[in-house]
Amino acid sequence: MRKLIQIGLLVLVAGTPAALADDADWVEKSNENAQIVLEVMSKFSPEGAGRIGVDGLDEQVTDLGPGIYERSMQATRDVLAELEVRLAKETNPKVKQDLGILIKALEDNIFSSELNRANMLPYYTVSQTVFFGVRGLIDAQIPRERYPAAVARIEKYAGLVDGYEPITEQAKARTVERFAVEGLTGPFVDEVEQDLERAETFVTGIEGLLAGTDLQGWEESYATLAGQLRDYNEWVRAEILPRARTDYRLPKAMYEDALRNWGVYSSPEELIEQATKGYMDIRNEMEALAPQIAAEKGWDTRDYREVIALLKEEGAIDGDKLLDHFHSVLRDLEEIIVREKIITLPERDAGIRIATAAETAAQPAPQLEVPRMIGNTGEYPSFIIPQLTQNEDGSWVQTDDTYAAGSWTLTVHEARPGHEMQFSSVIESGVSIARALFAFNSANVEGWGLYAEAIMRPYLSLEAQMISLQYRLMRAGRMFLDPMLNLGLITPEEAKSLIMNDMAIGESWAQNEIERYTYRMPGQATAYYYGYNKMQSLRAQTELKLRDDFDQQAFHDFILAQGLLPPEILKDAVMTEFVPGQLN
Repeated sequence: MRKLIQIGLLVLVAGTPAALADDADWVEKSNENAQIVLEVMSKFSPEGAGRIGVDGLDEQVTDLGPGIYERSMQATRDVLAELEVRLAKETNPKVKQDLGILIKALEDNIFSSELNRANMLPYYTVSQTVFFGVRGLIDAQIPRERYPAAVARIEKYAGLVDGYEPITEQAKARTVERFAVEGLTGPFVDEVEQDLERAETFVTGIEGLLAGTDLQGWEESYATLAGQLRDYNEWVRAEILPRARTDYRLPKAMYEDALRNWGVYSSPEELIEQATKGYMDIRNEMEALAPQIAAEKGWDTRDYREVIALLKEEGAIDGDKLLDHFHSVLRDLEEIIVREKIITLPERDAGIRIATAAETAAQPAPQLEVPRMIGNTGEYPSFIIPQLTQNEDGSWVQTDDTYAAGSWTLTVHEARPGHEMQFSSVIESGVSIARALFAFNSANVEGWGLYAEAIMRPYLSLEAQMISLQYRLMRAGRMFLDPMLNLGLITPEEAKSLIMNDMAIGESWAQNEIERYTYRMPGQATAYYYGYNKMQSLRAQTELKLRDDFDQQAFHDFILAQGLLPPEILKDAVMTEFVPGQLN
């Protein structure tokens, strides 16, 4: 269930009858089909299924017991067979399309799981898994009555409940039983070392979550679990590190499968060809814009890299002022959106908050936190900004995300009209579960985020436009550096140098990028520019069809109302529903 579990952790699902429907009954019927897939997710990854809103799972924990691979694969095949029977009998075209989405998700999951089983040594980051299992139940948007389930989870993770073995012992056993299998590839050594460095942050982060509530009597259970997690991390140091691979590259078949799982259906070579061309076009725009900004600021330079460095220095934001600053930027962006009729805004405010230390360790980049969608009672996505640290002299350690000129594009991407609106639309308009969850991939989600940056850029200051172009340059760079690294066409050192020196990205972000391409999420970073190109192409083809009848606000509202459809299905919806509707 590797891919389905991954989906459950990355995105959350809506479940109300939708504005998409010609017949309101089709969404309900489609959701009945999706329900049997959710039942399998609930069985093998209750934390992930609970995060997407499946009820009754708060006290359940991940199953890593004996035969987990065989049991989960058989359950997946059983559901796949049932969906294929339903597809053969279905007559409603939209329900049939959703069945196709569900079937493809299961087929992809089986293929990826078999490939992973045949090639890779199992490796579990248990401290992080447990942290997010607890974090999923303790949150300001979660009703207080659900909090006690976090203690129940801790007791089960620790094996303190009859019938439950400590999750650390299960994880060890699932790895050890594969030690004797010849030809398996271990995790990348840098990944394991970094996981070990961060593990204690998650262990103490669990305590911090519990201590921040009024829950009682959790201390002893937590102490037992914390000891097990620390012992497990030492076991990883002794048993996994010696088996870790020193070459970050995945077997070629696994890298190509990773691309497909992120929604990218071009070959590595095609990605390199497309992205390098786009990279040069974007850089040319930056070179033309830099002298204008320098003249406006009175700076003696024409180099876009020097202009960006000066913008970072001039506009640095202290950690205690971050939240107010981003709220102010968001208000200004919303004024532009309304004035220019770009997209229909929700009536409520967008959420923004600063991440905790543990959340920052897990994800040091800005991100969107998405609430449960099934059974949602008014929770909405929040834009999460990583926590800054202070130096001994009281000054704040700055990042590429904490200066004024860069804050505009970042807020566009993560908040409005980017991801926050994307997922809010799923909540508010409602789409089928298949379209909201199982059609999800990085290409359609991140493609919209980068497209949102492009449609807002003309209305920003020159300084903000420069950083918008820089971010787009970075995304084009991702689409050729990721495959080049994984094909052995460039070294990590060369790639990092290009990111820092040609893209004007700081050392910390550049290092995170290299880790992302090489072992954190190989292939995922290509999805931004790939999905963006698909969206731009769809916009252009729609304008050609409609000409003077094209209405960008109506177009954008329609796109978001479709849910998280992959590019090819989204294009079909636009051409067969939106375009004829606008011409009538």
